[in-house]
Amino acid sequence: MRAVTVYRLDDSSNFSYHARHPIGSVLELRIYERVNNYKDLLRLARRLFALDTADALHIVIDVRHAREAILPERTMDCSAG
Repeated sequence: MRAVTVYRLDDSSNFSYHARHPIGSVLELRIYERVNNYKDLLRLARRLFALDTADALHIVIDVRHAREAILPERTMDCSAG
């Protein structure tokens, strides 16, 4: 399970530079790498974070810097106390 950061591109008056602002993350639950992983994650991020259909073009994801999810370790000790 990986957490992939979702960014919104800020179109300022300078057309040669677009600032990326992190707005959230989506979790990739697939174990095996498939052909459409990037496209499916981008589609999910745009569905969740876009304000309208025109804003969906400004939503991008960055899978190069994917963070490994930190999950609690399972222990065999189930005692409460």
